[in-house]
This record gives sequence, structure tokens and C-alpha cells, in this order.
Amino acid sequence: MKILLHVCCGPCTVYPLEILRREGMEVTGFFYNPNIHPFREFSQRLQTLEELARQEQFPVAIDRDYGLRDFLRKVVFHEEQRCGLCYEMRLAATAAHAAGGKADAFTTTLLYSRYQNHELIRQQGEALGKRYGVPFYYQDFRRGWQEGIDKSIAMGLYRQPYCGCIYSEQERFDKKWRQGQPG
Repeated sequence: MKILLHVCCGPCTVYPLEILRREGMEVTGFFYNPNIHPFREFSQRLQTLEELARQEQFPVAIDRDYGLRDFLRKVVFHEEQRCGLCYEMRLAATAAHAAGGKADAFTTTLLYSRYQNHELIRQQGEALGKRYGVPFYYQDFRRGWQEGIDKSIAMGLYRQPYCGCIYSEQERFDKKWRQGQPG
């Protein structure tokens, strides 16, 4: 089966890529993440993904447009629903790419994260799969959370401290502030 894997970053790709390949799938990656801020973080994640792709002989299509403006237009005044809006943006682009590339299914590395809403990702993925005519492949990759972390560290991959969006970054620092730690 040919599967298109939306990749949010290199480290979160390590475990899902291994599992999908182990299951006999032909995996191609797709990087589309307009949520990542600042641009330096976006660039660093791209470089890390390219390093992973080189090490793993992993073909990846990369949307290099820094889409922060589009992301902000979508979520401003809807901050409480931002994750769902962000998932929808990224999964819709992935589903469209999968349909155009003749993939048998698509999925996402967001399903590796303990911090993402798996049920919402699944619902949106399935709905978008129907819209674009390419099934969404759900698998809970969280069971390999620590294994993926360990392998990404061993590979020397840059590991980011937040999901990528400006709101997540703010919450990271607000949490430290509330705990009396310097930001």
C-alpha cells in the first residue's frame, strides 16, 4: 500500500515511519505546516526533516512556503478551536496531495504525539478522506513515544520544545511564569 505521511517534524516521524514500513507500506512524506512560528523554527524543522529523509532514504515532498499569515487568518478570534483548525488545514492539504499523487491512503505524524487530540484528528482525517477520495489511515503511534524520542536523539535530530504555533509557544512560557521560573 502506498501511504502519504503528513510530517510535522523529523523527530515525530521516526517511529511512525518505522512502523508503517514494518507493516509493508511504501511511505512518502509530505511537509505542510503553516502553523510553525517563528521562521527560524520553521527553517530548523525543515533542515531536521531533510536530515532524517537523507538518513532513512525517505522521499518527502516539502511545501517550503512560510504560511503563518494563512494560519493566523484562520485562527485569530478562534483561539480556543485553534488545534482543530490547524489539523484541518494540514490534513486537507495532505489529502489533496495524496489524491493528486495516487496514494492509497494518508495519515499524519500528529498521531504520534501525546499532546494532540487523536479523536478530532481521526474525525477530520476520515471526513477529508471522503471528500478527496483517499482513505485516512488511523493508527495510534503513541505507544512508541519514548522509542521515537530515544531514536531521534541517537540520530542527532533537533527536538523542538513546542508544537510550533505561536499560541503553544506562549503557553509554554506562561506555564513557566506561573511556576515562578524564568522564561
